[in-house]
Amino acid sequence: MNHTSQAFLTPTNKGQPPNYERIKEEYEVAELGGSHGSTSVRTTVINMPREVAVPDHVVWSLFNTLFLNFCCLGFIAYAYSVKSRDRKMVGDVTGAQAYASTAKCLNISALVLSILMVVITIIAVVSIMVSAGRLYI
Repeated sequence: MNHTSQAFLTPTNKGQPPNYERIKEEYEVAELGGSHGSTSVRTTVINMPREVAVPDHVVWSLFNTLFLNFCCLGFIAYAYSVKSRDRKMVGDVTGAQAYASTAKCLNISALVLSILMVVITIIAVVSIMVSAGRLYI
């Protein structure tokens, strides 16, 4: 697609360039209906991208902060989630996705490590109880 345009000077313009609006480059422009004759109608379709929904993981981060805060990973994830939400409100989708990705990784790490610590604690308590029970028999 050719992005250059030529300004045609007509007698009505009197040496002035024509007024026209530029279409932003991120929009896709496609022409439908080829030239079937001299009286054919040309249709232009502009596909505008919808607003991208970026999950910010604030609820998950808050849950991890309150209940599964292994080495403060839940709190750090909450901070990145808030940064992601702020970037989304400003309109910076790329920045919001980067912060949301970091928050997601931190949330997964906090969840896995906290569950692992709970399982290890349960196994340790059960093994101590079993070994203590053998001493008194």
